Amino acid sequence: MTKNRSLKGRSDRHGGTPFFVALAVATFGVLGMLIVDHGSWKKPKVQPAVVANYATTGEAARAAGPTVTPTEPQPSLEPGPPGPTPVHPVNPPTPP
Repeated sequence: MTKNRSLKGRSDRHGGTPFFVALAVATFGVLGMLIVDHGSWKKPKVQPAVVANYATTGEAARAAGPTVTPTEPQPSLEPGPPGPTPVHPVNPPTPP
């Protein structure tokens, strides 16, 4: 006995639409990242020595007038914490 399979019950949909939507989203995402990360506005603006105020970072820091103050030395032996010492539990008896 053979069954007569008609084409009426088949869907004409191919199922490729989600793939193309995902491909379009990925393409626009990659292009967007490339434009944002490598745009012409990201290029560093190098100033010639005549325009720049200081040639090095050290010169700029010294011109700002920082003062360096050493910290107070810590004692080599610090006192214990205030309050009573914690009580240790009694050792349990060992079995014979």
